[in-house]
Amino acid sequence: MSGIEDPVDDLRVTPPKTWATGLPAVTHALEYSLGQTSPRRTALTLLNINQPRGIDCPGCAWPEPAPGKRHMNEYCENGAKHINDEATSRRVTRDFFREHSIAELDGMSDYWLNQQGRLTEPMVKRPGATHYEPIGWDEALGLLAGELKALDSPDEALFYVSGRLNNEAAFLLQLFARAYGTNNLPDCSNMCHESSGSAMSETLGIGKGSVSLDDIHHSDLVFVVGQNPGTNHPRMLSALEETKRNGGQVVAVNTLPEAGLMRFKHPQKARGIIGRGTPIADQFLHIRAGGDLALFQALNRLLLEAEDTAPGTVLDRSFIERNTTGFAEFAAHARTVSWEDVLTATGLSREEIQEVFERVLSSERIIVCWAMGLTQHKHGVPTIREVVNFLLARGNIGRPGAGVCPVRGHSNVQGDRTMGVWERMPQEFLDALEREFGFTPPAHHGLDAVNGIRAMHEGRAKVFLGVAGNFVRATPDSAVTEEAMRGCRLTAHVSTKLNRSHTVCGETALILPTLGRSDRDVQGGVEQFVTVEDSMSDVHASRGKLPPASADLLSEVAIVARLARATLGDAPDLPWEDFENDYGTVRDRISRVVPGFEDFNARVDRPGGFHLPNPVNEGVFPTPSGKAVFTRNAFTMPHVPEGHLLLQTLRSHDQWNTVWYAPNDRYRGIHDARRVVLVNPADLDALGLADRELVDLVGVWHDGRERRAEGFRVVAYPASRGSAAAYYPETNVLVPLDSVADISNCPTSKGVVVRLEPVRAPVPEGAAAGGRSEPWGE
Repeated sequence: MSGIEDPVDDLRVTPPKTWATGLPAVTHALEYSLGQTSPRRTALTLLNINQPRGIDCPGCAWPEPAPGKRHMNEYCENGAKHINDEATSRRVTRDFFREHSIAELDGMSDYWLNQQGRLTEPMVKRPGATHYEPIGWDEALGLLAGELKALDSPDEALFYVSGRLNNEAAFLLQLFARAYGTNNLPDCSNMCHESSGSAMSETLGIGKGSVSLDDIHHSDLVFVVGQNPGTNHPRMLSALEETKRNGGQVVAVNTLPEAGLMRFKHPQKARGIIGRGTPIADQFLHIRAGGDLALFQALNRLLLEAEDTAPGTVLDRSFIERNTTGFAEFAAHARTVSWEDVLTATGLSREEIQEVFERVLSSERIIVCWAMGLTQHKHGVPTIREVVNFLLARGNIGRPGAGVCPVRGHSNVQGDRTMGVWERMPQEFLDALEREFGFTPPAHHGLDAVNGIRAMHEGRAKVFLGVAGNFVRATPDSAVTEEAMRGCRLTAHVSTKLNRSHTVCGETALILPTLGRSDRDVQGGVEQFVTVEDSMSDVHASRGKLPPASADLLSEVAIVARLARATLGDAPDLPWEDFENDYGTVRDRISRVVPGFEDFNARVDRPGGFHLPNPVNEGVFPTPSGKAVFTRNAFTMPHVPEGHLLLQTLRSHDQWNTVWYAPNDRYRGIHDARRVVLVNPADLDALGLADRELVDLVGVWHDGRERRAEGFRVVAYPASRGSAAAYYPETNVLVPLDSVADISNCPTSKGVVVRLEPVRAPVPEGAAAGGRSEPWGE
């Protein structure tokens, strides 16, 4: 049996932190790392992470400073945890699977599954079996290839990609899927930043952000909207600290006060260890959930009215006339926005909004950064379009120190999309594939993540391949998703570690273990490297440094190439074996297919790699009109019935995506428990609930089906009025599959209407029976 024990809920609550990072972050990072592997391996990973010739951190997509400007410890607490979680010395062998049935594994927590260690050899669950058993690589890939070839249509297969995948493997996977005959390439972006891509593609002509680290450093005003840098991308705090030191200001807009945006103690500088650190947010707008559209509509109305008062001094008229279309219609609509509606939707005072507006007027260069707090609402696309309106109005697009900055989560989610992992790639990309490889890719659009779940549930999709992710725990409507997966003929997952998706099996199931980012990758007798693209369009190499966790592991590139060869044979005739043996040959092909990657091999071998061009920064907007587009966005806000709250799902601090490393959320003062729901004390009074009371979260949706997450402790917390917050993936069960953002089809995980139903029955064994408070935590 495993020696890893599942933590037992024993909720302890301390006051939320008012600062982030500092010495405690260093201590926690080292404690976790040394608990996973040896001091030598820990030092090897940490000294090489995010270095020009080192390992790209798989933790997030925040960019690194230029070579020569990087600290020798260019990583954050969560990055250190994540890289050494992958570099763990623990191993999952065939004996483990012989000892534990799939049903037993399905009853374990995400924490326990992850803590078992690295997968070491391919495993198969055959029809009717209760356990996984070993299988050779040739047989495993032959089994998967056989199922793919037996489908009535290629569109009965789904090829899902997580943002942890590297560029080379992502390019080969989409090439294989399209040569096979389908565009069914859902990815993790479908569930997070799809609203960003939809809004920016429509208004600017490109779905990527337009700013660089240098722009952040030298901006006059940076909005940080609907995101928590202190946990999700902590190195962003060092960039915002540089903004402040250069005289810039920061405005934080969020439903929860976040410690990292209050004060940052840089752990690599003396002032961050022994000093008070740097205050980050000059102003905090404690906005109601879903109120961001109304906020930016109010700011746009104020801009127009200020221009009326002082013509030619507020708006950038020359930029608007030269580079945009639709301004008159936008302006006419913006003037109709009601202050009563704005104040109701935002929960802010007019004075607070006016104070922000004064900061806007005094700033020549403005950046708006955002994350899931904007994208995962039904009106996420209109909200981001309104952000673009706000920036266009003063010419804050395409010039230094200004622009749009969607902050991605997964380390290569932007690169995967650039490489063609999207169910709706434009025809120009498909035409380039045809010219390069001599076959005609399918032109019809494929299935995204939500529609892929629906297709599996209805029996229209029968084979699922997931690469580098935990699909079952990343997706909404958990019960529906699990039922859909179990209805497949075959499910297969390319993974480094055990996760929940391996326990939710199709009739046949495969676990295909792969090298991690930290592992050395030798193919054809030559050490290979892979590449990634960060959130600001910088492309750079990643070179593993550790011996592979097992001699039986294959790289993601090798797995895709061998599967393609087993499935397609020589129709079409593509050099899959060459791709497997030399990743440089993959990059050569990418250089001829993907714009901006010309001379890929030579440019990426330079320290720090290279920056992809963004036409917006050259004054070119690849929209149908050739200009940036102002849009009219109807006012809307979430409507919550009396006695209910609007729930947002979020990550704890000790968590990476769907996996938690400890049952704590230190910055929010939550310790030794995850089944908690954070609610404003005034809302608790109005609902007749007591702090620490045990409740079920009951989702309310118009399909009439009850969705319930059981056994949560209510914690009084400074959440915005009318809202609540709880951790995913435990609350994904509450997000209906049909509750998606308009246009983007992104699940609305930040806008779930719930009621808190007190639990009067006895507390089940193992659940938290109460809670403890302490005056101050670490």
